Amino acid sequence: METAKKEFRNYDKLDVDAAVRQHYKKMRQRQTLAYVQRMKKKYLTYNKPMNLWDAMEKLDALIDVSDPDLDLPNVQHLIQSAEAIRADNRPDWMQLVGLIHDLGKIMYLRGCDEDGTSQAEQWGLVGDIFVVGCALPDTCVYPEFNALNSDMQNPRYNTPLGIYEPACGLDNLTLAWGHDEYLYQVLSHHKDNNIPKAGMVMIRYHSFYPWHTGGSYSELLSDQDAQYKEWVNDFNRYDLYTKSNKVYKLEDIKDYYLPIAEKYLGKGPVYW
Repeated sequence: METAKKEFRNYDKLDVDAAVRQHYKKMRQRQTLAYVQRMKKKYLTYNKPMNLWDAMEKLDALIDVSDPDLDLPNVQHLIQSAEAIRADNRPDWMQLVGLIHDLGKIMYLRGCDEDGTSQAEQWGLVGDIFVVGCALPDTCVYPEFNALNSDMQNPRYNTPLGIYEPACGLDNLTLAWGHDEYLYQVLSHHKDNNIPKAGMVMIRYHSFYPWHTGGSYSELLSDQDAQYKEWVNDFNRYDLYTKSNKVYKLEDIKDYYLPIAEKYLGKGPVYW
C-alpha cells in the first residue's frame, strides 16, 4: 500500500498537468462561504428527473481535470471502484456506492463556466473539498493558494473555529461546493433511497481529504466523526487505489448492478 500511496495523488510530479494546479488555484480563490450558499440555492432544486443509468451514461462525457492519476471518462473510475469492492465481497450497498459516488458530477449538464460547474471550468464541481467559514488548513492541496481566498481576510472566517461552535460535528459544517454534497443532498431528498448511513457518509465526505487524510479540523469534530472517518477511509481504499487504464462497457455491467440500484434507490427516476 505504501507504494500505491507514492504512485497516487502525487501533486508534485513533474508531469502533473498545469491544468490540475490551475484548477486548485481557482477553487481555493473562488470557493467562499457566499459562493457555496449561492450554489446550494441554485442547484439544489430537485426538479429534473433522470434515472440512474442515464446519469451514468452522461458521465461518459466528463473527464475530471483535478485528478492527477487518471484521464479516462469519469464513469470508468466509478466502475473500477465498484468492481474492486465487488471483488472483495463487500456488501451490495457498498458496491452501489462505489458505482455512484461521483455521480454528482452530472451537475455539469446544467452548470456554467461562471459557477465552475461546466466541462471547461470544474473548480465548483470536482477536487478536494474543505470547510468554508473558517481558516483553511495547510493540509489542502497546494496550500500556497489559501491566502487567495477572500474569506481569509475576514476575521469572522479566518480562525480555526470561524463561524462554528467547538465540536459541532461534520454534519453541521458547510463544505466547499462540489459533486459530493450535490449527490448527497439529491439522494437525501430521494423518497426511495435506503442506502445505509455509512454509504451516505462515504458519498458526502469522500473528497474531504484535509479531514480524513490530513487530520485537520480537530476543533470542529464530534464523537460520531471518528466513526465517519473509519467508514470514509475504508471506502477511500477503493476510490483511490483502484485507478487503472482498464476500460469497461456500461452495458456489460448493467445486469449485475441495476438490480442493486433498484433495491436501494427504487425503479423510478431520481430528481436532480
